[in-house]
Amino acid sequence: MFRRFTAVARTCTLAAALALGVTAIPAAASAAPAVSPAAPTADRGPTTAVEEHLRGKARSAMRSGTETEPRVSVKRQAGGWAFGTAVLATAPGSSELPQGWLFVAHRENGAWKVALEGEAAFTGLSTRAEPVLRTAERRAFASTGGTTPAEGGMTTQLANGDYRTGMALPFTVGQTWYMTSGPHGWSGSNTPWSSLDFAGGDQIVRAARGGTAYTMCKGWVRVVHDRGYATDYYHLVSNISVDGAAVAAGAYLGYTGNDVTCGGSSSGRHVHFALRQNGNYIGIAGHDFGRWRPENGGAAYSGSALHGSHRVAAGGQLYNYGALGFTQGIIDTNGSGTALNKRSGPGTGYAVVGTVADGVTVTVSCSGNGTTHTGRYGSTALWNRLSDGTWVSDAYMWTGVNGPVNGYC
Repeated sequence: MFRRFTAVARTCTLAAALALGVTAIPAAASAAPAVSPAAPTADRGPTTAVEEHLRGKARSAMRSGTETEPRVSVKRQAGGWAFGTAVLATAPGSSELPQGWLFVAHRENGAWKVALEGEAAFTGLSTRAEPVLRTAERRAFASTGGTTPAEGGMTTQLANGDYRTGMALPFTVGQTWYMTSGPHGWSGSNTPWSSLDFAGGDQIVRAARGGTAYTMCKGWVRVVHDRGYATDYYHLVSNISVDGAAVAAGAYLGYTGNDVTCGGSSSGRHVHFALRQNGNYIGIAGHDFGRWRPENGGAAYSGSALHGSHRVAAGGQLYNYGALGFTQGIIDTNGSGTALNKRSGPGTGYAVVGTVADGVTVTVSCSGNGTTHTGRYGSTALWNRLSDGTWVSDAYMWTGVNGPVNGYC
């Protein structure tokens, strides 16, 4: 039977800590008799601390009236540090899918401080958690605060309006699957519309990009990528069981299914694929996956995906072309049905030296300004110099960036 957890009494100190996004669980209740500092039984442990934190999180993470059950798995513990997964499970058949986070906890002065992905304290704790986090994990988790570590200890702010992901679709490159549902929320119609549903092909779900994989619970895998991104894969059967394993792009994660071990509902075997950045679900529209650009529809589960000028509505089939490179673009003639002229320089005053068809992937060497043109995404004077030395207007190319994708010439 699914249990409803009710809030427990909190001290003023605990309430203040919750407001800061960090939970402090006293080593012993204030009403308890004095305990010798040497008595380890006074420490209630990281599991209790994280469960308490989750109960506070439920108020903001779940819609009113949703029954939740904290499920905490401490994966690693050493030197006063703990790391693992923290899930707010919902009842099987619920309209709400479970919510889940990676957590880091540190015991200081007899109290456990807990931080979940997406909370301000998570990055700071992660950078100090050498006893339980590997170097690659600390580097990846640092990017969830909005910055990406670079060489020499410097950091680079994640650019606004940069929709490049370097991701393929969550199945084998070269296969065609049904996009059974267009952009929708992690739990259906709720926002942000972070998710897509896929089914078909060989039904093998694969990592959209390389990263570090964690099993949140049976049927649910999360892969943490670079640039603050992570992807979730739910309803899997025969999924991998991993705790921070490095996975390559295209690595096996499981099979499509209807698993709801941690809660929610599902009909018709599929993978529920969702995009996260900086520890939270974000709108999936406008990002590139397998050289397709999802677009929102008028309602959750509708919408479409674009490859060049070719649009496929929800329920249609998408071919997985593989990841779009960070200095690549896809020619989009905005439905004109004609090939795009390539020129010897950045503007229509230069000679035509060839053509390139709609939907073709090209590599950009650098960019410059020239004559202004208007395409699907507006007007621009930017022109891109391709790897073969020819030039095309940026108005007729999707790169995921509103500006030069590889610097100016």
